[in-house]
Amino acid sequence: MIVVAGEALIDLVPHGPGALADLKPALGGGPYNTAVALGRLGSPTAFCSRTSHDAFGEALLDGLRRAGVEVSGVQRGPEPTTLAVATVGSGGSASYSFYVDGTADRLFTTPAALPAGTRAVSFGTCSLVLEPGASAYEELMRAAAAQGLFTALDPNIRAGLIPDADAYRARFRGWLPSVTLLKLSEEDAEWLDGSPREWLDAGPSAVVLTRGGDGLTVLTRDGAEYSVPGEKVEVVDTIGAGDTVNAALLHGLSAQDALSARGLSALGPDGWRRLLRFAARAAAITCSRAGAEPPFANELGEL
Repeated sequence: MIVVAGEALIDLVPHGPGALADLKPALGGGPYNTAVALGRLGSPTAFCSRTSHDAFGEALLDGLRRAGVEVSGVQRGPEPTTLAVATVGSGGSASYSFYVDGTADRLFTTPAALPAGTRAVSFGTCSLVLEPGASAYEELMRAAAAQGLFTALDPNIRAGLIPDADAYRARFRGWLPSVTLLKLSEEDAEWLDGSPREWLDAGPSAVVLTRGGDGLTVLTRDGAEYSVPGEKVEVVDTIGAGDTVNAALLHGLSAQDALSARGLSALGPDGWRRLLRFAARAAAITCSRAGAEPPFANELGEL
């Protein structure tokens, strides 16, 4: 079982040009997209979050169920669902404005236990910023690492939600001893004002950098570095592409029985390049269609 911990929200995606274009609601949130992508790939997956009892909250849970994701551990509340208004640039890249005050997901509390058979837990995005839930997710991350579970982190920086950048950067560095695999974009890495080698020294066994259309690079604690090019595709938008990479990496590692620090170190150049190509292929499919619509296993072929 791979557990994905973090927010579920509604993306309001523009359909047409201009600030007043019609907005279409879409299921979203970085961790949510990762969970759906894992489910579509066929990995046993559970979602760990808190959602609203409102219609959006019900739709989010239905989307997880359709993907085969276990939702029995999702907390519920009467507060409204978080909204993220997307703006899509000319190249397909998306930026967001968030409506988060008093919403259900940020009131997440640390669960007493993870599902039976949990092998890995994935964290990231807004859930690690917005209190009081952020501290609860941080506590869960540290507890999972202390139990010897594989932990994955994608900070997926949303700078507009972070009131004190330096405080967040310090907090991020404090998470690293509890992280097995760190995945982030080049833009995230620049904002965090550090380097993969520096972060590797603090704890993770590997750091995967996404470079947009240029592909992916992994750096490992033993000094290795491997890269693959991006898959060429006509980009509709990039919503959910990084989340799809998260899922593809976790799914691929699980398929190779490599969800451990030792498993990562044993992959070698062929194993890493095969995994990165698989993730690049998955992300390209997501970019080829509107919104966060990650691929199913039959669209990707073999790892």
